[in-house]
Amino acid sequence: MKKVKVAVIGNGAIANSAHGPAYFKNPLSEIKYCVDIIPERAQAFKEKFNGEYAITDYREAIADPEVDIVSVCVPNYLHAPISIDCLKAGKHVLCEKPAAMNYEEALAMKKAADENNVILNIGVVNRFNTAVNKIKEMIDAGELGNIYHIYCSFRAYRSIPGLGGPFTTKSMAGGGVLIDWGVHYLDLIMYCIGSPALKTVSAAAYSVLGRDMKNYAYTSMWAGPPDYSGTYDVEDFVTGLVRSEGPTISLNGAWAQNINEPGTFIDFLGDKAGIRLQYGGNFKIWSSDKGVLYETTPSYQKAEMFYDEIDAFIKCSQEGKKIRSNIDNVILSSLLMDKIYESAEKGEEVRVDS
Repeated sequence: MKKVKVAVIGNGAIANSAHGPAYFKNPLSEIKYCVDIIPERAQAFKEKFNGEYAITDYREAIADPEVDIVSVCVPNYLHAPISIDCLKAGKHVLCEKPAAMNYEEALAMKKAADENNVILNIGVVNRFNTAVNKIKEMIDAGELGNIYHIYCSFRAYRSIPGLGGPFTTKSMAGGGVLIDWGVHYLDLIMYCIGSPALKTVSAAAYSVLGRDMKNYAYTSMWAGPPDYSGTYDVEDFVTGLVRSEGPTISLNGAWAQNINEPGTFIDFLGDKAGIRLQYGGNFKIWSSDKGVLYETTPSYQKAEMFYDEIDAFIKCSQEGKKIRSNIDNVILSSLLMDKIYESAEKGEEVRVDS
């Protein structure tokens, strides 16, 4: 395969921690454009990852015929417009999660990819996580039997990110803890169980602890410090029940709660065995055989999921293949989140029209 030229649009936290290092390390890629509206940030990214140019206007990068692929690492409200511009320019795109602010925008992104015959992948990096793929293999092989329910918890103790900034401004993020953090859990679940058709959703969302920003006490703050002149109009807690053509799914998520017992795990309940996956960590299996109960903690070599995500993107863009992180395989999570928000807003169960 030939070496591809890359543009990284948005040179903030996720670009520095994941995309930049992976492209820099990969022998098949070379960063040509480092793009950020803050010139100093683009320049720092260029120096750190041996980029060729540091610029502030992404249109300059996608006008360059040498650029093959683009990473879009900007706030949520810019995912759709920037990705669509890149796709229309004939570039293959890896857009960070969530795909977009809502399902309608995600559909528009998919349409642009299809019409221009280019690849659009979404940054659902857990699809490249070793533990997640081991669980998927077990489910596909029938080792859990009939999976009748899945429960996921993404709860943290007083750790709202970037209070007053893009994370907590609905017009920029699309929502709060669900779209920021829950998207990873929901997409992981859909991936493992084969994306069954959705039937109904019942949910509630609460914007409570961050409302009084100046009096909000916290233990940590990703993307901080707080901007007390900013906005807080998103949910910090969400709960819901999803009925599908497969298992039911229940969820509880919190950026902030008044219980200092964080819970970040997913339970897969089958009639032959059950699994608890610690998010970002290992998993345990509980089963029985001939009256004996078993608890197993598998041991395996873990892959570097962010590197594998970028490597897979580079290769599928050259081969023209739609892989596990392609928009076609991810878009159901956008629809599900839309329905969770719709149910919470209406205060009633909603149906999902496939």
